[in-house]
Amino acid sequence: LNMKLSWLMIWAGTLFLNPVIADCNITSQTVTCEESGKNLSSIPIDLLQNVTTLSLKNNKITLKDNDKEILSRLSNLTELYLNENMITVLCNNSFYSLTKLIILDISNNNINTVHQAAFAGLNQLSVLNLSYNRITQLDSDVFSSLKSLRVLNLQNNFLKSFHIKSSFKLTTITLAGNPWNCSCGLLDLQIWLTASSLTMENENNTTCTFPKTKEKLSIKTATIQPADCETEKASSENTITSISAIKRRSTAFVIAPTPNNITGNNGTHAEFPLFGKSWTFLVGVLGFVLSTTFLIFTAIKCPTWYRYLISYSHRRLEEDNPEVFEQEFSADMTSSPAVSDTTNEDPIVIFEKTNAFEPGEDGFIEDKYIDSYVTEES
Repeated sequence: LNMKLSWLMIWAGTLFLNPVIADCNITSQTVTCEESGKNLSSIPIDLLQNVTTLSLKNNKITLKDNDKEILSRLSNLTELYLNENMITVLCNNSFYSLTKLIILDISNNNINTVHQAAFAGLNQLSVLNLSYNRITQLDSDVFSSLKSLRVLNLQNNFLKSFHIKSSFKLTTITLAGNPWNCSCGLLDLQIWLTASSLTMENENNTTCTFPKTKEKLSIKTATIQPADCETEKASSENTITSISAIKRRSTAFVIAPTPNNITGNNGTHAEFPLFGKSWTFLVGVLGFVLSTTFLIFTAIKCPTWYRYLISYSHRRLEEDNPEVFEQEFSADMTSSPAVSDTTNEDPIVIFEKTNAFEPGEDGFIEDKYIDSYVTEES
C-alpha cells in the first residue's frame, strides 16, 4: 500500500510541475498524448524512465536534438509512436539508446532524408513503419543494423528504386504507392522478392510507373533482362572511368616512371609525383637567382678581380702623322727618360713607363705620352 501511495504522489507531482503532461493519458508504464490537439512541439521532459509505451501521435514534434536527448533517457521503451508529426529528417543515431524498442511508427510525417545510421542501436526493433512520407532514396545499408526487423512498411513514398541486401530477413514488406522504375535499378529488389518467402502486402497495387511500356505491371513479375543490365552497367562504368581519367590528367600529379625511385618497406618502388611543366620554369628562376647571387658574392669578396674586370685596358694611341711615328720609334725605349741633342731643333720626346699604369683615384688612367706630345707641339 505504501509503494502504491508513493507512485501516486510522484505521478501527481509530475502533473503539477508539467502541465503539458496533464493533456496526456498516463497509466503505469504507458503515456499517450494523442488527444493534445497538436499542442506538443517537443517530447515532454518529465516522463518517467520506466515508461515502456509512448504515443505522441498528432502533434508538432520535429525530433530535434532536445527530443533525442529526452529519448535517450527512456531506455525501457518498447513501443514508440511518432506518426502524424512534423519530422523531416532522420539524423544519425536518432534512437541510439532505445535498445529495447520493438515497434517504431514514424509514418505520416514529411520525412525526405534518412541518414545511413538513423536506426543505429535498435537491435531489438521488429516493426518499422515509414509509410506516407516523402522519401526518394534509401541507402542499402540504412537497415543493416536492424538484425531483428521482420515488418517494413514503405508505402506511399517517392521511391523509384531500392537496393536491398540478401541478408535482410523480413517476413512482411509493403511497397505500394511508389513510382517504381522497372529498369536495371530495380533488378536487385525483384530478384530478392522472388527468391525470398516473405509476404508483399497490397501486391496488386505495387506496380511499375516507368517506363511506359511496363506501366501497371507488378514490380515482382515485370521483365527486366539481366544481360541488358550488365551491358548498361559496363557502359556506365566505362563512362565513369573515362571521366575520372580526364579529371586525373587535368588535376592530379603525374607519376615519373624512373628506375631510380626509392624502394619502399614492402619492396615496391615508391613513385615520386611531379608537377606539370611548371617545374621547368621554377628551375630556371632558381638557376637565375643562384647565378646572380654568386656574381654579387664574388664581386664583394674579390675586389681585385672586380677591379680588373671593369677597369680600362691601356693601349698605345695610333698616330696618323708619319713624322711623329718615326720620331716615336727612333727614341730610346728604356724605362729612363731619353733626351735628344740640345743643339738639335727637333722636339724632345720623353717616355715614362709606357708599359705600366696606375689607376687614379677617380678611376681614369693618365697618359703622359699624350701630355708631353701636346706640350712640345704647342
